[in-house]
Amino acid sequence: MLEIRGVAKRFMSRGELITALERIDLDIRKGEFVTIVGPSGCGKSTLLNIVSGLMPTSEGEVRFNGARISGVDRRVGYITQSDNLYPWRTLRDNVAFPLELSGMGKAERYKRADAWIERVGLKGFEGAFPHELSGGMRQRGNIIRTLVYEPEVILMDEPFGPLDAQTRITLQDQLLRLWGTSGATVIFITHDLTEAISLADRVLLMSARPGRMVRDDAVGIPRPRDVFHMHDNPEFRRLYDEVWKELEVQVRGTVS
Repeated sequence: MLEIRGVAKRFMSRGELITALERIDLDIRKGEFVTIVGPSGCGKSTLLNIVSGLMPTSEGEVRFNGARISGVDRRVGYITQSDNLYPWRTLRDNVAFPLELSGMGKAERYKRADAWIERVGLKGFEGAFPHELSGGMRQRGNIIRTLVYEPEVILMDEPFGPLDAQTRITLQDQLLRLWGTSGATVIFITHDLTEAISLADRVLLMSARPGRMVRDDAVGIPRPRDVFHMHDNPEFRRLYDEVWKELEVQVRGTVS
C-alpha cells in the first residue's frame, strides 16, 4: 500500500546542512500496524511528515497505492501528540468537524460522531468542552476525530506520550480494538519499546541521525492481544531484548 523508495531529507540550520533522513526504503502492506522506534532526533516525525504529504523529500519518493504522494491526501489521517481539539467546540463538534468540512449534513455527522464517542467510553460528554475533559479523554477525542472519516492510512506521532502510565495502557487497548474493526493501515511512532511491541505487526528501528532503518522485526504475538499482561509473554520478552540491544547502541550514539 505504501512504498517508500530512497527517501532522504536535508535542510539548512544556522548555515549548516543537516541530513535528517538517509536512504529510507520501506514497504508497508494494507492493514498493517507498524511501529517505529529510535533515539530522539533520528527523523521519525520527519518521515511521518513526508508520508503525510506535509513535507517534500530531498531525494526519493513515497507512493500510495502506486501513485506518488505530492501533497496532503484525505485518505491519510494524522494524529499528533497534542490533542489539538478546538477549545471553542464541544467534543461532539470537534469529532464531527472533518465530516462538516466534507459537506455532510448536521444530523448525520452528529450521529456518526456520537457513535464514535460512545465506542471510546465518552458517552455523556458529547457537550463538554476540551477544558472540561481529562488529558486521556481529550486524546480519545483526538483519535476518533480522525477515525470518524475513515482514512485508509493513519499516522500517529507519539499520541500517548504525555499521558500517565495507567491512561496510556488503557488507550493502547482501546486503540487496538478500534483498529481491529477499521481495516486501516497504521504507522505509529513511539519512544516506548514496550508500547511498540505490544501494538505492532512489525517494529522498525531507526538509527541515530541521519535516520536509517536498521531493524525490521515481525511481532509473532497472536491477536487479539492483552496489553495489560504483555510482559508475561515469552515472545515479547525475547523480542524486547533483541531490539533493545540495538536501540541502546543508537541511543548511546546520540549522547556521545
